[in-house]
Amino acid sequence: MTLRMADGSWGSPVSWLLLCIPVVLAFLIGSLNPAAAVARLRGKDIRAGSGNPGATNAGRVLGPLWGVLVGVLDVLKGWLPTVWALHAFGFWVAAACGLAAVAGHIWSPFLGGRGGKGVATALGAMLAMDPWYAVVALLGFGLALPLVRRTGLASAVACGVALVLGILVGTGVLDLGSRTASGWWLVVLSALVLWRHRSNLRAWGRALRT
Repeated sequence: MTLRMADGSWGSPVSWLLLCIPVVLAFLIGSLNPAAAVARLRGKDIRAGSGNPGATNAGRVLGPLWGVLVGVLDVLKGWLPTVWALHAFGFWVAAACGLAAVAGHIWSPFLGGRGGKGVATALGAMLAMDPWYAVVALLGFGLALPLVRRTGLASAVACGVALVLGILVGTGVLDLGSRTASGWWLVVLSALVLWRHRSNLRAWGRALRT
């Protein structure tokens, strides 16, 4: 099933409504928060530590192994709906599903509109769309972490690296075998997660000035 019909038209309104279903499902899947669920089961408050209901804070509050488990589940939240949509509906619906899953993680209706910062879920979406995007982002994180020694800031650096990669792919400067539109998708995805890290960036800026 694709957006463009065989006769060259863009389909009926019903077709478009049907294509919204996987996007809504991706948002709801992204909205499920493993960190909050595991913390509740273990009688802990995920609002402790940094207060962020994501994998990093789950590691602080619940322990490293639980943090890894939450991280894997968060990655799957981005990967599963995106890879399914990619095979079932094509690139554009998959692109929307990847963004929707990350948006659901950031603004979960099950947490009153709150959520995590979307790093692991975005990584899962990258893995589905083009594994090279995830590899480059992970390299950026791995190189930044020993230098900045803060997970949130290293994640922001990784997002910045992914954003630059997206621009290079989108403009055709770098050919990874993906369509150029996926590069611009990566730009939007990275910018969304980078925006979510604005508090980390402000704190780092204040630390540099002191």
